[in-house]
Amino acid sequence: MKAIVLAAGYATRLYPLTRTIAKPLLPVGGRPMLDHILDRVGEVAEVDGVHVVTNHKFAESFRRWAETRPVTVHDDGTTSEDDRLGAIGDVRFVVDAAGLGDDDLLVIAGDNLFDFSLAGYVDWWRGKGEASAVALHDVRERALARMYGIVTLGDGERVEAFEEKPEQPHSTLAATATYLYHRRHVPLLRRYLDEGNSPDQPGRFVAWLCLRAPVYGYRFEGYWRDIGDEDQLLEADNRLRALAGLPRRDRYTPD
Repeated sequence: MKAIVLAAGYATRLYPLTRTIAKPLLPVGGRPMLDHILDRVGEVAEVDGVHVVTNHKFAESFRRWAETRPVTVHDDGTTSEDDRLGAIGDVRFVVDAAGLGDDDLLVIAGDNLFDFSLAGYVDWWRGKGEASAVALHDVRERALARMYGIVTLGDGERVEAFEEKPEQPHSTLAATATYLYHRRHVPLLRRYLDEGNSPDQPGRFVAWLCLRAPVYGYRFEGYWRDIGDEDQLLEADNRLRALAGLPRRDRYTPD
């Protein structure tokens, strides 16, 4: 199994913070956001390679970060919001660049922070046979559900439907950007993109895939944050600072 961490976005909602620092490299709890993700990936014994994909603007920063970490950094060559490949496009880019077409994939967005066990997730998924999976968090409120990709589960936890930011959500199970793709399904990334489907928002591939192959939803409890704005960044920073014994802050700064 290989892990792919998606870190090629430009995070314009966090400007000016992210004009010069890539969002996944912003420190939370005194460490880069990506380090917390690597801690979780490190729990999974089957992962024998970690690939981080970024854009050309921040590639050198990621290479410096990776000098002391067991990861491979991929520069997707893009320089702005206008020419970015999109999350699904970046997964295919890494699959092609690193020759991962025969591997199971653990794909995680570089701005997702959580405390559930990825090893437990993988063990659960192994029991599903030739299938892919998405990790789900119950946001419990319909108003919140409208902000996320929402999943409807059927018998045996199989994904029946996936809808991005629905006006009338059928459930409150939000898809987190933590996916497991069975090696038999990895080649379908190319088919999905070749058909002209959106390369952005990784959940769109799951929505397409669940109509063609088994995809299951893994429900987890505990902490999860998709860091999209400065309030979420400050909340995550203070939570992790508390766990690390660091003082709380009233305003986020990257130092």
